[in-house]
Amino acid sequence: MNGDWSKVALAIPAEGRRAKVIGVVPGQIVTRKLVEEVKVEDGQAVADVERDILKIAVIERHRATGNVGLGFVRGFGLRHGAIASSVAHDSHNIVVVGADDEDMMAAAREVAAMGGGLAAVEGGQVRARLPLPIAGLMSDAPIEVVRREMDELLAAARKMGCRLHDPFMTMSFLALPVIPELKLTDRGLVDVTQFKFVPLFESSVDS
Repeated sequence: MNGDWSKVALAIPAEGRRAKVIGVVPGQIVTRKLVEEVKVEDGQAVADVERDILKIAVIERHRATGNVGLGFVRGFGLRHGAIASSVAHDSHNIVVVGADDEDMMAAAREVAAMGGGLAAVEGGQVRARLPLPIAGLMSDAPIEVVRREMDELLAAARKMGCRLHDPFMTMSFLALPVIPELKLTDRGLVDVTQFKFVPLFESSVDS
């Protein structure tokens, strides 16, 4: 998990104006397949917090391949900062959602530094964290400690604008490519209704 981070890039070159966006359905693990015009700055497609279109990345964490799946998600409501987790069914790579690349990278690297876990980062500073040193999925700390750290994570996410009851639980299913409609893996975006990888940006040949 602490491999060569120089392989990990979060920038999304704009290959069009309209992109597929994972639409979160509050309280459910299914998602909607949205198509939205994305914000472009200096040739890069970036998060648009005013329209609640955030970036999402899935970073392979088991073999240091450098694989990174990139996309967009709507429904978290973050106004700034990023949240990351190594609990990401079923491959349990690092999944991170955020308003800017710097905080996304900082959150992902914090998860890696813990040997797995959950993290909330704002302005380059870790606001809350929960180490999960057992396979990046479980803690060996007392339940009271885990509960307190989880509460701190949820409070940090709320302060950053998140509207979801438990954004970490929601995020953990966004990389599961067997639950409709749209999911993201370290190899790219999956249209689960078609059971195939699809390009992030829309084109005239997209179905």
